Amino acid sequence: MLLLFNKPYGVLSQFTDRSGRPTLAAHIDEKNIYPAGRLDADSEGLLLLTDDGALAHRLTDPRHKQAKTYLAQVEGAPSQEQLERLCHGVQLNDGPTLPALARSVNAPAWLWARTPPVRFRKSVPDAWIELTLHEGRNRQVRRMTAAVGLPTLRLVRVRVGEHELGDLAPGHTRRVR
Repeated sequence: MLLLFNKPYGVLSQFTDRSGRPTLAAHIDEKNIYPAGRLDADSEGLLLLTDDGALAHRLTDPRHKQAKTYLAQVEGAPSQEQLERLCHGVQLNDGPTLPALARSVNAPAWLWARTPPVRFRKSVPDAWIELTLHEGRNRQVRRMTAAVGLPTLRLVRVRVGEHELGDLAPGHTRRVR
């Protein structure tokens, strides 16, 4: 079985939490299914869940280099030089990243409102970039955008490999197989 889930902001990518934070259990009734990968609590969007260990391995093992595409609302207006640095890979404290695809995009008209809303600062512009990675380090998109001077304000994963978020509403699932 493979489920696509639109993980809301603030929900952990696990079914239990000793601290009482919101988890997948509040949204997913399926038994014996587990996340294939993770999204931080403060990230939103596509999370894949499966009961197939081999499939989970193919989706998450770095050797398979599954493309993951994100929309990131960043603080500032991305310059061509900043986007090129993201495309060539940036140096992080745990080593250089692989090259990525990065481009400026318009604010997505289809995107749901977030609770709580992203902070707004009159004197500092924000913009959206689309970033596609082929690796999945801890908080990698946020660290990459910060490394080029564009701190991430909001992060939404929209694609993993061949699987797209599409019109799946936050907190909802779609069974693929």
